[in-house]
Amino acid sequence: MPGVPIDELTIPSDEEAREADEAARRLSLLVSGRARRRPRRIHIRPADGDEEVVVPESAFRLFVELLELMVKGSAVTVVPVNAELTTQQAADLLNVSRPFLVGLLEQGTIPFRRVGNRRRVPMRDLLAFKERDDQARRAVADELAAEAQELGLARPR
Repeated sequence: MPGVPIDELTIPSDEEAREADEAARRLSLLVSGRARRRPRRIHIRPADGDEEVVVPESAFRLFVELLELMVKGSAVTVVPVNAELTTQQAADLLNVSRPFLVGLLEQGTIPFRRVGNRRRVPMRDLLAFKERDDQARRAVADELAAEAQELGLARPR
């Protein structure tokens, strides 16, 4: 998607991480343990303003999650699900090499389209592949753990 700054990461400073920790702890109380019966809205009023802003609870939860990631010092970027990534961006997201990713694309494992002689990978399709791959890995790990236990190779916790 043109104009989407996918490569621009926001890496929090130590001071920002401390501020994010305080904010995340206090704000998470607003949404923790709430009944999920109906969508809620969060009302925010800036300390130096008279205007109140209404935010959907789903967006507010994302904001709290962003703060929690900042606390951990994680680099964060926001990418719309309808964005299209370059092959390098897609490979970075999957933590694989670009040639490996191109192989997956050419095998038809992940959909893509060509823009001139370049490949573009829809974020939605990349995330769907990642979810399928993660599930398959978990299933294999569970199977190996069960076999190890069956053979008496698993250590008690």
